[in-house]
Amino acid sequence: MEARMKHCLLAVLCALPLGGALAADEMAMTSPGEMKWVDAPPSMPKGAKIAVLHGDPGKPGPFTMRLKVPAGYKVAPHTHTQAENITVISGALYLGMGEKMEMGKAHALKAGAFHYLPGKTPHYAFTKSPTVVQAHGEGPFDLNYINPADNPDKSAVKQ
Repeated sequence: MEARMKHCLLAVLCALPLGGALAADEMAMTSPGEMKWVDAPPSMPKGAKIAVLHGDPGKPGPFTMRLKVPAGYKVAPHTHTQAENITVISGALYLGMGEKMEMGKAHALKAGAFHYLPGKTPHYAFTKSPTVVQAHGEGPFDLNYINPADNPDKSAVKQ
């Protein structure tokens, strides 16, 4: 019995470094006061701020980020190559489906709401009040406007 306990203890002790290494590589924890808000990339309309919580949205692999936008913010119809998972943290995000912005057809997603959108699905979004959303998924995250002229990053629009 004593030999059996030693083997169990040895197995547990051998597994600890492996578990610790995985947890250090995979775990992320950020308090609201620690979030580093920066201007969103130029492919998003001016006024948005993002805070990356985990991963790198610009590279392959999992990521989590928050997006903070002012009242009256609009993102023209667009798609993402990968699926998009959105949780509304505060405020309300109005989300509509399709290749043209029809504000009257958008659904109001209030704080606490969740929305999953498969990749390559045309949609648009806007706010009426300051809003914070959390997006997570597999990178690289991209924003492909249905009408290239809607892309605020004019350097990305080919002449």
